[in-house]
Amino acid sequence: MQDFGEAFSLALGLVVSPSGDLAEIVALSLRVSLSATLIACLIGLPLGALLAIARFRGRGATLVLLNALMGLPPVVVGLIVYLQLSRAGPLGFLGLLYTPTAMIIAQTILITPIVAALSRQILEDMNAEYAELFRSLCLTRLQRVQALLWDARTALATVALAGFGRAVAEVGAVMIVGGNIDHLTRVMTTAIALETSKGELALAMALGIILMALALGVNALVQGLRMSAERQEAHA
Repeated sequence: MQDFGEAFSLALGLVVSPSGDLAEIVALSLRVSLSATLIACLIGLPLGALLAIARFRGRGATLVLLNALMGLPPVVVGLIVYLQLSRAGPLGFLGLLYTPTAMIIAQTILITPIVAALSRQILEDMNAEYAELFRSLCLTRLQRVQALLWDARTALATVALAGFGRAVAEVGAVMIVGGNIDHLTRVMTTAIALETSKGELALAMALGIILMALALGVNALVQGLRMSAERQEAHA
């Protein structure tokens, strides 16, 4: 067990001059979480837009289900993905278990409902504001979706950032489907858990500092985008 002061000093040194292991862990974390966020946005944003403009039987139940999925326990998602990708599972032949791809799948499942639900609320409010204009232009449903996604792009960027923040901080699901394998599936959150359990605090603290910096950076970007949107509305 390292002394806290010594560990903190070593952690700062690792952040300033990152070792190969630390850089590899951070790079994999960003690759997995950015990939999951991109896929979740490609699925969640159009889904949120369709739910914002569509009226159909069972829509209320669909929205309740979508909102409930926002709180999916990560370990449950990890277990479900594990069962599908294991050798005995229906997708076991793909050989994806304990790979970065499995981690991307788990994170995508976790954050897609968040992206869809948040974007649905934003786009539903905008759709109500634009309703008369859309009717006068006789736009098709697809054209309305495209118009809403484009006009709400700044607000939707904050949704994407919120999804990324959720993905990069996730540990339970990626631990189950990735296995925390050194040089293959070890990401920041799983490495922090492992190094702390071993009493090796320097690397754990260095990764913690980087993770906190990422969280602060994402929040700063979200706030900046909101302020920019507010200024644009004020000038409009």
